[in-house]
Amino acid sequence: MAGHSKWANIKHKKAATDAKRGKIWTRLIKEITVAARMGGSDIASNPRLRLAVEKAADANMPKDNVTRAIQRGAGELEGVNYEEIRYEGYGLAGAAIIVECLTDNRVRTVAEVRHAFSKHGGNMGTEGSVAFMFKHVGQFQFAPGVDEDKLVEAALEAGADDVVQDEEGGFEVLCDPFSYAGVKEALEKAGFKAEVSDVLMKPDNEIVLTGDDAIKMQKILDALENLDDVQDVYTNAIIEE
Repeated sequence: MAGHSKWANIKHKKAATDAKRGKIWTRLIKEITVAARMGGSDIASNPRLRLAVEKAADANMPKDNVTRAIQRGAGELEGVNYEEIRYEGYGLAGAAIIVECLTDNRVRTVAEVRHAFSKHGGNMGTEGSVAFMFKHVGQFQFAPGVDEDKLVEAALEAGADDVVQDEEGGFEVLCDPFSYAGVKEALEKAGFKAEVSDVLMKPDNEIVLTGDDAIKMQKILDALENLDDVQDVYTNAIIEE
């Protein structure tokens, strides 16, 4: 892992996300709509919807947009019916990739995802081919310098499952996905605001890619993330710059 800075990667990813604000809004509207359709329009009793609405607030999405998306999902307004689909595959050097989509046209989406994989040297796999390498978790990442004892105490009291320190002195708090909102609220009340937090697919192990492999892998990830039907892309690859 020499030369690899986890915090540089986090900031780079956040900057890339911020640069795609318009696309982020579109994806959040889809997520809010589906969350409301599946779990109801009550934010307090629907953890998935609550997380999506929080992300919308963080992305400065107008409240009217959020309200309309909830109403469409709850059937109060007409709208497109989105389907959740997950695709799995491999990038360079056997690195695993999970692609989560919301689509109104499965045929279009699978063709676009397959093309993004094959164009840049990846391979689309079958269902379950890489998912076993990941865990569905709530994750909070804190930069080096955080008071370890106080963070651990606050995290465990909040209901987190684990607190892990990385090689650079940063901390990662992990929890059950359904506990995410409550853990986040408790941590922030205790004075701990994460650099990055989300509910995601976390790889059990990571693969560091350098040189041409890193460049090609980044092209696969970018191509997938740029597809309109793609919501999230997860990988166990660490891209060395």
